[in-house]
Amino acid sequence: MTIRSRARLAAALALAASGLAATPTLAQTAAPAGINPANIDRAVQPCDNFFQYANGAWLKNNPVPAAESRWGSFNELADRNYATQKAILLELARNASTAPAGSNAQKVGYFYASAMDTMAIEAAGLKYLQPYLSRIAGLKNLGEVQQYIADPRNTSTGWYSFGVGPDEKISTQYAVQFGQGGLGLPDRDYYLKDDGRSKAIRAAYKTYMSSIFQLLGDAPSLAATNADAVLALETKMAQASRSRVDLRDPQKNYNKMPVAQATQDYPNLNLPLVLKNTGLGSAKEVIVGQPEYLAAVNNLLANTPIADERQYLRWHLVSSLTSALPKAYGDASFRFAQALTGAKQQQPRWKRSLQATDRALGEAFGQLYVDKAFSPAAKARAKQMIENLRAAYAERIMATDWMSPATKKEALTKLNAFAVKIGYPDKWKDYSKLKITRQSYLDNLVAARQWASQDNLGHFGKPIDRGEWGMTPPTVNAYYNPPMNEIVFPAGILQPPFYDPKADDAVNYGGIGAVIGHEMTHGFDDQGRQYDAKGNLRDWWTKEDNDKFNAKADMVGKQYDAFSPLDSVHVNGKLTMGENLADLGGLTIAYQAFQKTPEAKANKSIDGFTPNQRFFLGWAQIWRTNMRPEAARQQVLTDPHSPAQFRTNGPLMNMPEFYQAFGCKPTDKMERPTAEQARIW
Repeated sequence: MTIRSRARLAAALALAASGLAATPTLAQTAAPAGINPANIDRAVQPCDNFFQYANGAWLKNNPVPAAESRWGSFNELADRNYATQKAILLELARNASTAPAGSNAQKVGYFYASAMDTMAIEAAGLKYLQPYLSRIAGLKNLGEVQQYIADPRNTSTGWYSFGVGPDEKISTQYAVQFGQGGLGLPDRDYYLKDDGRSKAIRAAYKTYMSSIFQLLGDAPSLAATNADAVLALETKMAQASRSRVDLRDPQKNYNKMPVAQATQDYPNLNLPLVLKNTGLGSAKEVIVGQPEYLAAVNNLLANTPIADERQYLRWHLVSSLTSALPKAYGDASFRFAQALTGAKQQQPRWKRSLQATDRALGEAFGQLYVDKAFSPAAKARAKQMIENLRAAYAERIMATDWMSPATKKEALTKLNAFAVKIGYPDKWKDYSKLKITRQSYLDNLVAARQWASQDNLGHFGKPIDRGEWGMTPPTVNAYYNPPMNEIVFPAGILQPPFYDPKADDAVNYGGIGAVIGHEMTHGFDDQGRQYDAKGNLRDWWTKEDNDKFNAKADMVGKQYDAFSPLDSVHVNGKLTMGENLADLGGLTIAYQAFQKTPEAKANKSIDGFTPNQRFFLGWAQIWRTNMRPEAARQQVLTDPHSPAQFRTNGPLMNMPEFYQAFGCKPTDKMERPTAEQARIW
């Protein structure tokens, strides 16, 4: 099982971007204020392809670096953040031995130092992994497998996901939740599709597994047999898994039942043992996300040969720890990653270690980051812009001609109830029970996972922790969380090019303003709108308003279905529905808020562009991205976000304000007839 919190970070803006092999200081890489005219390709007509117009010169001059699968503004900002973080980590690692014993500074320093100590990792070999391998090798029957899965000290046990999160229909309580999980490939479709690309990925996956099994000591023929067994088992799990589109239906994925019923329905999972061993024995009910998946796992646990189950557990253990094993393991992992993403070389060790430190000790590390990179003044400015956007959203809701007064009233109640988190938590997590040493990176990784598991499970039976964050402070991202009805903006994204205090209002409203509006709109997209002001999964729409919303959303879905980033590859309008609606709503709200600024009212041009033109250029330039074809294919299959060029152009094709700003004509490629434009907010 995989321990996880089920709270949906429904509005994550983009995949976390990773950086280059070397990064200078933050000051040396600061982005220019406002619009960079050098990015523009003036050979392109803005109303034909605004993404290419706004970014074409940048796209030509910034190919994807060898260690990356994509490169864009998110990556550039992440790299500047990495420069600050790297300096912090190097200092902490140097001074960890003299830091106060058990302090956050010592833990972060030891973690990063152990991750960087490749000589110690090579010398240790399988020393620190062997106790976990030996336990798996000793499993002889279903009862022992159940004991292993139910032991919270064992990480990456696969089979299914399990954790504690807010009850989505009683948002004041935590609930125990089970669901699908346990696959090694990024999505079930990689197992099920028969196109050439999917077959090549499966072949690379088998090669990867076989390489790892050989490194563990299996003869080549046995390694291949074990890889086949794992792939066969995971394929059966994939066949029972819901698609990513089906997983977007919160009602369908909420199935509460008494523990007694779940125990009866899935006897081979031995849920009473799982609950007892994880400290959840007092739970009377559980929420099952995908009942048919657990039914399949229930059958597989009883009918899969124990030898094959051992290989499955062995594979998931080792593949989750390759970074803490000798170089040959990491090389095998990267060869498989190349098949998935097209990256040409592995990221430098320091960057991978930094990212691991952020995942393991995010708030201990993040506390030090915000001291250097995020001022109280920046937080205050962000809060003011959020309130400006909230006021503009209220105006847009009241101005809708398709929504009834009753639904408008509920919508305004929800909007006004949005909790706002900016920069970093008001209260930091307590890592006092997490033991980190300088000795073993593998032990540190396992300890951090066990701590995170206990941190999650420990919520059960307590009041909802509304101060908890789902992202760390340096993260270049943002999110909306429906059960908490909150919008969250880490310090990492509140920097250029998204927010720049030196830039004009047009650029900031087109950048971070649209990001803020995006997160707000997630509260009213096809998923978020199903939750009320208190975060409960409750239908507060009239039937007529519901039907009108769905008709408008379907227009957006069909628009994006037609977008194709590669030959024979089309965006999935249903998978990306929530993000596309949030982009359209966010940009609409940000434009409305911008119109209230003195700058917009003065209508004074800068660098030859009017304020409204600069607003849309600000939007387009935050999405500048080059991507490898392999990564683009993976994104379309697995990511609820559309590719960057469609995130840029798609909303604009529904905005007469854009057409007016650039003088678009009906013959231009981006302009759509009024009847085909989706206007929701």
